[in-house]
Parts: sequence; C-alpha cells; structure tokens
Amino acid sequence: MIEIFLVCALSYLVGSIPNGLVLGKLVWHVDLREYGSHNIGATNAWRTLGKGPGFLIFVLDLLKGIIGVWLGMYIVGNPVAMILGGIFTIVGHSWSLFLKFKGGKGVATGLGVIAMLMPKVTILVFIVWFVIVYVTKYVSLGSIIAAALVPIFAWFFDNPVEYIVFGMIAAIFVIYRHKTNIQRLLAGQESRIKAGHRP
Repeated sequence: MIEIFLVCALSYLVGSIPNGLVLGKLVWHVDLREYGSHNIGATNAWRTLGKGPGFLIFVLDLLKGIIGVWLGMYIVGNPVAMILGGIFTIVGHSWSLFLKFKGGKGVATGLGVIAMLMPKVTILVFIVWFVIVYVTKYVSLGSIIAAALVPIFAWFFDNPVEYIVFGMIAAIFVIYRHKTNIQRLLAGQESRIKAGHRP
C-alpha cells in the first residue's frame, strides 16, 4: 500500500510540472496563459510560439506520461500500479499543484501513458489524430476522435481488461476536458491550428 501511494504521489508531482509555462517564460519570455486558448499545453504553444516550441512541449508532456507508468512498473511492478501511475500523471498535468490546480487537457501526457501500456494502439490513434488534424486543421477534433478510439483499439488488440478500462476512463476524461471545444466545433467557431501567430 505504501508503494502504491508513493507511485501516485510521485506521478502526480511529475504530471504537475508545467513544461509549457516554464519553457515559455524562461526561453521565449512568453506566458502561454496570456495568449490563444490560455492553455499551457502543446497546441497553444504551437499556435503562440511556433512549430519547434510546440513540438518540444508536446514531447516533454508526453514524457511525463511515460515516466508515470515507469514509476508504477519500477516501484510496484504490476499493471494496476502502472495504470495508476499513468492516471495520476494525467491528473497532475490537468490540475497542477504548481498552477493552483489548473493545467492542460492531458492529451500529450495521456498519449505517453498509452504508449507505455499499449504501443500498437498508440501508433493507430496517433495516425488517426494526425490525419484528422492534417485534413481539418482542428487539433481538438483529432484529439476527441483519437481518444474515443483508444478503448476500441485496446479491445481489438486483445489487451488486458485493466488496460481497456483505463482506455475508457481516459477517453471520457479527454472528451470531457474538450467540452468547450465541442461546443465551438458545433457552432463553427473553433480555431484551426496555425503556428506562431500570437497577437
């Protein structure tokens, strides 16, 4: 039980690291919370700072998810601990201890978790996400559809039940975090992705 608590606590702390905010301020002298969607994640960094910074922040946020699962594997060593490590990393990213319990939407961090747990699923959902974003220029639409497909692909590849359940929980979480994007998509008011155009 102590080991599980340690995994959850450490994963939450790792997830809470606001990569976009820290790098934005230190390297580019920009507070992402003041531009675009006011989000500290990779999409707003891409729009505000450009492709390179956006990609870097995406990779760093993805690594947080990988680290969370790794902590569960290293400290405890069973699937439940790995899933909990991933979940608490996503929670930390979305409700950061260092940002008064605010944060990003958890897409990149969640992808890192899935990459550790289900590599084949990760490849497929990333391809789906990329195609949708490339064709429509709506990152939110790609993220929503890709998230919804995670548990379906997890079941198709005969992953453990725990991973399928996690995929369902993660999908619901990501879709819920995109509720305002869904409203804007339905109203035709969602912003398309464009690199490095801050006002």
